[in-house]
Amino acid sequence: MTADAPIDSSAEKLRRLQTVTDAALSRLGLEDLLAELLVRTRELLGADSAAVMLVDPSGSELIATAASGLEREVHLGVRVPVGQGFSGTVAARGAPLAIEHVDHTNVVSPVLLAEHIESVLGVPMVVSGRVIGVLYVGTHTRRRFTADDVELLQLVADRASLATQARMSRLDRAAALALQRSLLPARPQALPGLDVAVRYVPGAEVGVGGDWYDVFDLPSGHVGIVIGDVAGNGLRAAVVMGRIRSALRAYAMETDDPADVLTRLDRKVQRFEPDAMATAVYAVVDPDLAAVTVSSAGHLPPIVAAPPSSVLAKVSPDLPLGAYPDAPRHNTRLPLDPGTALFLYTDGLVERRDRALSDGLDQLVGAVRAAPADVICAEAMAALLFDRAPTDDVAVLAVRRC
Repeated sequence: MTADAPIDSSAEKLRRLQTVTDAALSRLGLEDLLAELLVRTRELLGADSAAVMLVDPSGSELIATAASGLEREVHLGVRVPVGQGFSGTVAARGAPLAIEHVDHTNVVSPVLLAEHIESVLGVPMVVSGRVIGVLYVGTHTRRRFTADDVELLQLVADRASLATQARMSRLDRAAALALQRSLLPARPQALPGLDVAVRYVPGAEVGVGGDWYDVFDLPSGHVGIVIGDVAGNGLRAAVVMGRIRSALRAYAMETDDPADVLTRLDRKVQRFEPDAMATAVYAVVDPDLAAVTVSSAGHLPPIVAAPPSSVLAKVSPDLPLGAYPDAPRHNTRLPLDPGTALFLYTDGLVERRDRALSDGLDQLVGAVRAAPADVICAEAMAALLFDRAPTDDVAVLAVRRC
């Protein structure tokens, strides 16, 4: 027998909504927030179960993330393709959907059938016009959900979406920062005859990105020096950065030719990171330290600091990693006399919205001088950033021949 849910007055609906989205929830972490939110949502709508499914990073599937009354969906790691089944249809359409009688023709999740859910109502979770998930409720008895039910659940979803996105962004940034810091050596490797210093500061506006640096000795006696920047920001960029950094080290063990290393690395990115793009400068210092061979994959040129002045190295960049298959790459040889330093950096140090890139490069060249590596890094950061936090990630690396 079909029954309509009772209609509340406007004042009662507002009161009940406030019990779901009160200020106390703002202090909870993501898991606790969703758990408490679903319990309150069940009470608000008189439902037997409630669940949240969030869109995975690929945007192709919904993942069971939190549930009350349907915990098995989370425990079993239920995934639903966007566009299929009940929740997948809600996500694809970006619109509410109610099903009065659940069966295998209109749902994908086996848990809904196993738990004898009879009727369901789902609404999209939307942030800035993008669907990030689906919030839905279910009942064990057949129910015709009303327009008021839809409105209330959508209001809850709207508030939950903003809170969920904010917490996920914080978690993403924290995870990316932890990963990036774990991959970037806190102190550069000590190398005979070379003075090395580094700095890394995460961006304040766009979040942690894919900037990285590395210095390592090679079995041949050469020394590898690299700095790079994966396009984008967040955990995805940090993960790709880690893979590229590890692959470059592996290729560097096989050849002392920087252009060859970047060619191999580009093939790896094209094959296994098809949506990624990165810039990098890879330099190899000769065993006798007299010269350095440099190859650039779309990166800003190094600065050579030698008395009496500093200059941008005449290194013509080739295409970035991941830009175009089989892009040709070449090397440039630079002398490295005693007291000369090579300064490498990412674009966050010099790029500004309110000025030309060339102006930033001129300012940086003027700030870099032949000095101990740590002094070079400190003075460059102070001159370009002043007392403000960088809007984008900044990584710098100075290598000076003693």
